Amino acid sequence: MTDVNTDFRKLTQGISAELVSLRASTPDTMKAFNDLGRAAMADGALSRKTKELIALALGVAARCDPCIGFHAQALVKLGATRQELDETLAVATYMGGGPSLMYAARAVSAFDEFSRL
Repeated sequence: MTDVNTDFRKLTQGISAELVSLRASTPDTMKAFNDLGRAAMADGALSRKTKELIALALGVAARCDPCIGFHAQALVKLGATRQELDETLAVATYMGGGPSLMYAARAVSAFDEFSRL
């Protein structure tokens, strides 16, 4: 877990900057990963917002602060409500127990931070 006072905007910007090196050294792999993400998150039977809620829950379960930051940011841009977020995090906590609860709290912080931008 990173610092409890994580600035998720700085965290996501920092990770994005760090990925520049991987994009340069493994362009085919990074392009394939980006293409996979675009395809997986496209509207279909499930909306993009629903898929982002699922991705956030998985980021919570995986205890991945950068994942939480990127998906919270996307959810704010997609107009997710706090109730949608809270219900998603309730399911993540149900399935993942105490550790997921700790990261669910961080997801709320990230969502609130990006909501203020």
